[in-house]
Amino acid sequence: MSIMENEAALHEAHRDNHTHRDVNGGWLRPAVFGAMDGLVSNLALMTGVAGGDVSHRTIVITGLVGLAAGAFSMAAGEYTSVASQRELVQAELEVERGELRKHPLDEMKELAALYVSRGVEPGLAAAVAEQLSRDPEQALEIHAREELGIDPDDLPSPLVAAVSSFGAFALGALLPLLPYLLGATALWPALLLALIGLFGCGAVVARVTARSWWYSGLRQLTLGGAAAGITYALGALFGTAVS
Repeated sequence: MSIMENEAALHEAHRDNHTHRDVNGGWLRPAVFGAMDGLVSNLALMTGVAGGDVSHRTIVITGLVGLAAGAFSMAAGEYTSVASQRELVQAELEVERGELRKHPLDEMKELAALYVSRGVEPGLAAAVAEQLSRDPEQALEIHAREELGIDPDDLPSPLVAAVSSFGAFALGALLPLLPYLLGATALWPALLLALIGLFGCGAVVARVTARSWWYSGLRQLTLGGAAAGITYALGALFGTAVS
């Protein structure tokens, strides 16, 4: 095999092996955490009410109301948060666009200075900045990335955030409620299914972390189980005090 073939093979192997996990989590992270939030909060709510020694019907109504209230709250909160963030980014982009229009030379020097601060030779940095600044929209995108740390073409959608948060939370919150809707009259089937769901969510989260799936699953199982146990004890305490 020739030297060039050897180098090509090494480059191919490096390209195939040099991959990274999605450190931002992509869609997986918010979806899993939204479902986990719904699961833990509704499980804790239902166990707290069950600890007060109430009827099966009351627990079911509590679970349904908790699912609806939590899902709408998550959706509204995510929509407002992402919309506000998007509006802030767009306002900053308008400021930067105005600066590029009014002071193009100063902005070009600013970009060159930034490259110099990162180790590029001044002459090369000035040449690169000058070339990149020829297209106003490209210049805006580069300044936004370098100064604001954002991508103008990849701003989050408030509607997508709201819908995905609503769906993920509702799905998680449905899990402890499902056994009751299928005819269960005791708390333990709901608790068992919810704990399995907690372990599963924790295991899936391991896909975007460096932890093993069993560690992540057990950690979430422990935290969710503790939340359910504490609220059950509080429900029993309040139920005794009120009765």
